[in-house]
Amino acid sequence: MKRVALGGMAGLLVAGHASAAPEYVSAAPGELPSYMVPIGPDAAEAYWSPDSRYLIAQTKDPDAVPSSRGGPGNLTWIFSADGREIWRVNDRGQDACSFFFPDGQRVVWTSTRDNLDLPVGDWSDSDNYPQGGELYVSDLHGRNARRMTDNKYYEAEVSISPDGQWITFGRQIDGNMDIWVIAADGSREWQVTKTAEWQEGAPFFMPDSDHIIFRAWRRADYKKIKPTPMTIFSIRRDGSDWRRHTDDEGMNWHPTPAPDGRHYVYVKALTPTNWEIYLGDLAGGEHRRLTFNEKLDILAQVSPDGKKMNWGRATGAGFMGNIRTFVMDVTSLDVGPERRVPWDPQWGKAMPVAR
Repeated sequence: MKRVALGGMAGLLVAGHASAAPEYVSAAPGELPSYMVPIGPDAAEAYWSPDSRYLIAQTKDPDAVPSSRGGPGNLTWIFSADGREIWRVNDRGQDACSFFFPDGQRVVWTSTRDNLDLPVGDWSDSDNYPQGGELYVSDLHGRNARRMTDNKYYEAEVSISPDGQWITFGRQIDGNMDIWVIAADGSREWQVTKTAEWQEGAPFFMPDSDHIIFRAWRRADYKKIKPTPMTIFSIRRDGSDWRRHTDDEGMNWHPTPAPDGRHYVYVKALTPTNWEIYLGDLAGGEHRRLTFNEKLDILAQVSPDGKKMNWGRATGAGFMGNIRTFVMDVTSLDVGPERRVPWDPQWGKAMPVAR
């Protein structure tokens, strides 16, 4: 491992970190072959580059503002799926979600880097989210960073539309969480959801760049039922046609669309200490369990070519110990872009839009 300068930012470029390409192996009965990405820092929430070769993630970093729970905070890094290359995008503050633009030359990331005087907060506690988490757009090495928001609210859970024109994200104002969209050039923004009881977040554009899939929980359930019950919904980016896609009362979290436009992967809590990845079907077909691990499996996404799925898996002691990035061969699921179908307005159940 050698230290190099990346546009004036200290970063790590790992050359030859893995002597050979990682091998897919069957980790558990019923599970498709996978491997752990061989990088140094822990990383749970990662998203694919448009060429399906790299991942961007917030990873544990000693240069980050320390977590309120103790230990290092997170900063944004990019690494290759084989673990041979890794470099840092941002060098200060606390970072949350990030995403590649479809041109493969730019990324959007969320950070408190310009609001270090505000309380640290807790990214996993809606009652104590870090305030001052803003959106930034930069090149792949953090150069030419442009701040897209300036309000000192909690803003994170960010992603880009496949056509590159829109950024969707979660924003919390006075304790109320909603989905917003901002034009990628920063020219305008608008609020998509406006509900008092439902707390919406984790929005991701479907392949049509018009519909957004997301999860939400009811304020009345938060911290009273564990894990928090969550429902998967979709909505158009103009705030119309809000539809429900899961009916059970359990935790259905973090849905990300597959390239075929019909399926999605998400986290389902089978028990309070056993969270698994499932493949869902917007058309109403049977859902398929993809991971078989008695601890934590979270934050999955299928690669743009439809051949791989990454997710975070606890590898250490306890339910959440040492969360690392894994990659699974999902070619056999047949959910790639060659199977793309248009959005069907009959998918799901129409929801009344509460104001």
